[in-house]
Amino acid sequence: MESPAATFTLAYVVLAVCFVFPPNEFYLAGLTVQNLLGGWLGSEDAAFVQYHLRRSTGTFLAHALLPLGYYAGMCFAAPEKQLWSFYQAPESWKVFFFLSVLVPTVVGILAYYWSWNGWNNHPLVKTLSLYALPQSDWRAVASSINTEFRRIDKFATGAPEARVIVTDTWIMKVTTYCLHVAQQRDISLAVVESRQQELLPDSNVPAQFLTIQVTSANPHMKPFDIRLNSAEYGELQEKLHAPIRNAANVVIHQSLSDLFLETFTNLVEMNQTYSVPNNQELEPCIGCMQTNANVKLLKNCQEPNEGDCQQCYCRPMWCLICMGKWFASRQDEQHPETWLSSRVPCPTCRAKFCILDVCVIH
Repeated sequence: MESPAATFTLAYVVLAVCFVFPPNEFYLAGLTVQNLLGGWLGSEDAAFVQYHLRRSTGTFLAHALLPLGYYAGMCFAAPEKQLWSFYQAPESWKVFFFLSVLVPTVVGILAYYWSWNGWNNHPLVKTLSLYALPQSDWRAVASSINTEFRRIDKFATGAPEARVIVTDTWIMKVTTYCLHVAQQRDISLAVVESRQQELLPDSNVPAQFLTIQVTSANPHMKPFDIRLNSAEYGELQEKLHAPIRNAANVVIHQSLSDLFLETFTNLVEMNQTYSVPNNQELEPCIGCMQTNANVKLLKNCQEPNEGDCQQCYCRPMWCLICMGKWFASRQDEQHPETWLSSRVPCPTCRAKFCILDVCVIH
């Protein structure tokens, strides 16, 4: 049987990780720094920059207090260690207590320094000051950002701890401890990475996520990356003034059908291949007329007399891409989670087939 101290340690570690990287359940329950400090933070819509000055500082300090919270909890979970008395506690726990007090103390001093003199020492304020005109200061830049953030035509996407916001003048990325800001007229953008996620937890559909690096012409501004679903790529482009360079030569899928077509192709290429008889010549695909037919429908998913799929006797008439587009066109857009397992009729003879029955010609 596990000791109370081990049980508490495991539970505290799980809660601490969820507090630092909140899942949706924590947001719904209000167990986030933004909610717990809501009265002090104020309204994001009313003063976006000032809100994130306080939020980043408060988050940093709240997370720094987590080790001290663990020590206090262990005083109850393991009373035999006598942690309430610093002099009677084991040496290792004395060191831990010292560090758990030192860390929030240092962070608290740093937070006070940032907030002193109207937040003039905060790193975000120093960044905004780079965009201030000679006759003004960072508050004028903050006022411009606040005004544009309140407009309903801004582009915003991403989880709360990794949110991307693009207004007419600014591109911003909200993270746990920072707010990255860059002016659109000074930036260059490049797609540097693409990652395929087979299933999204909320919708059970595949997705492509793009990483775009934002680089400012100002040498004092550090580059930062933004990450978004490829389905939102077109909307982002409409809001940006600068073009996005595809540095990684990524094939960007801006619709669910595009993404499904890639998945369909990858799955079919793992199927059994088909060898064309020597006396049979392949004709151009009747769908696109751009390439020769290169797939044949053969019932491979089950035995000949089992299941809903049927044997197709048509000669090869379609290419893989056109067959994939036909397969996608017969699906219910409201239920994309069923696409991969569905059956559709052959475009020529109407015999039902599934993805396992599509064979690439060898």
